[in-house]
Amino acid sequence: MHRCRLLLLALCTPAAAAAQGELPRTHRPAPTVPAITPGDLMTRLYVLADDSMQGREAGTPGNAKATAYIAAEIKRAGLLPGGDDGTYFQTIPLKTRTFDTTSTFTVAGASLTAFTDYLALGPRPLDSQSLAIVFGGVVGDSAGLIAPEQASGKLVVLRVHGGGLGLRPLRAAPGVPGAAAVALVALDSLPAQALAFLRRPRTVLDDNPAGQAAQPPVFLISGATAAKMFTTPLEQLMPGAAGTTAAVAVRFDIVPIADPARNVVGIVPGSDPQLRGEYVAIGAHNDHIGFSGRAVDHDSIRIWNHVVRPEGADDAGKQATPEQQARVDSLLARFRAGHPGGSRADSIANGADDDGSGSVAALEIAERIASLKRKPKRSILFVWHTGEEKGLLGSRYFTDHPTVPRDSIVAQLNMDMVGRGAASDETGRTKDGAALHGGPRYLQLVGSRRLSTELGDLVEQVNRAGRHGLVFDYSIDADGHPANIYCRSDHYEYARYGIPITFFTTGLHSDYHQVTDEPEYIDYEHMARVASLVEDVAVRVADLDHRVVVDHPKPDRNAPCRQ
Repeated sequence: MHRCRLLLLALCTPAAAAAQGELPRTHRPAPTVPAITPGDLMTRLYVLADDSMQGREAGTPGNAKATAYIAAEIKRAGLLPGGDDGTYFQTIPLKTRTFDTTSTFTVAGASLTAFTDYLALGPRPLDSQSLAIVFGGVVGDSAGLIAPEQASGKLVVLRVHGGGLGLRPLRAAPGVPGAAAVALVALDSLPAQALAFLRRPRTVLDDNPAGQAAQPPVFLISGATAAKMFTTPLEQLMPGAAGTTAAVAVRFDIVPIADPARNVVGIVPGSDPQLRGEYVAIGAHNDHIGFSGRAVDHDSIRIWNHVVRPEGADDAGKQATPEQQARVDSLLARFRAGHPGGSRADSIANGADDDGSGSVAALEIAERIASLKRKPKRSILFVWHTGEEKGLLGSRYFTDHPTVPRDSIVAQLNMDMVGRGAASDETGRTKDGAALHGGPRYLQLVGSRRLSTELGDLVEQVNRAGRHGLVFDYSIDADGHPANIYCRSDHYEYARYGIPITFFTTGLHSDYHQVTDEPEYIDYEHMARVASLVEDVAVRVADLDHRVVVDHPKPDRNAPCRQ
């Protein structure tokens, strides 16, 4: 996820935003109407992305408050409860996992140092064991990995071609059937941000669904550690080559989180008695990344990110060139001259676009469909997933433990970050690294034809027939795209079960995962167009006389996702 990106974004400063009609920092709520309107979206988002929600991190009071708001709104709109025990909530079993510093890891009798020589990722501890070490191959070369009988009961070491695994190495770790543990030679290349993140206590899902193979413990190890394990350089080893032995006793302290982490689930029943037992799912994620203990100056960091880090957190680690820093200084001086009120300290990541935008768009669609005199033939299932920012935890739990029969879900339409996409936003990059930019009717589509050609074609037809006029960009959906967007939002948890999906997003921008992702910077007209398209697609799929045809292979739901 972290690549060196040196192109300078055409700047959209706060001053430029003012020229286009700057929105206020606060907004007085107004009653919503059944139609999908920019005003309704604005009313809802200023509530959901308010400082009082504390950044909506899953398992915190702020997220509990946000999910209570969503549940109250869908109850008011007339949706039926779709959660546990007749409620609108599905509580997921989140816990906090902290590395136990009394853990030990030795190779050929030499003790290793945690976080320097190795890093334990989990997902589970490894009781005191003496393990033979074997070289398993290269991550990404599934055909060249060792056979299960060669891995059985051993510590399997895998080389990572090209160095990095990004910020979610556990999700990227390949399954090695039969292995007692897996070690990835990737610690040296781990970005500093990722290393700091992985050293902290982790929020994890305490769940092992029946029928799913338990993932073995996974470690990241340094090149020096790998050299202790084998007498031959790693690059010269063939899969199956034997190494020395390791003695491992890695433990974690695991405690339940203090506040409930909840998916919010509501249903608009279908009108056809023969089809209402099938569902078109519409989803978004209700959580964000919370708040920091250290405040920053909102306006200066926003200008700096627009110049230096046009894709926000996806550009983490980039530093300003002298020319960029001079540009930042000039723009900040001009901004200060026009805004003499002083600095604006901010520590809360309100997640207006990520994914407040998708959440309120789903609320608008729910209110709209619930108000229709003639409901769609199939039922519409709305799910606001929690824990997306912690690794798609809420959507994984919902798809593993669905509150409706899993095979009754005919398609899933996911909205994540649908409130931006201006021409001044760097919305991502092509597979070859060229910068992408939005526009007045810009929309990225991901995964719409990966399982069902029919679903992808239908989205195109609805856009034309409904005169939505949105311009679709499929660049980010390219096979092998390094950003791996297909695997990074809740739709994938449905796709891994063979449910056709379409992911709708207006893409990245410099406020991504920053305290500057605020309601005042959202394009509500643009978001309303996207929400209207998703509503029309959902109704069209729900009214088909057949299920959407799945004509592409279903993925292995236990294997790592790769785009």
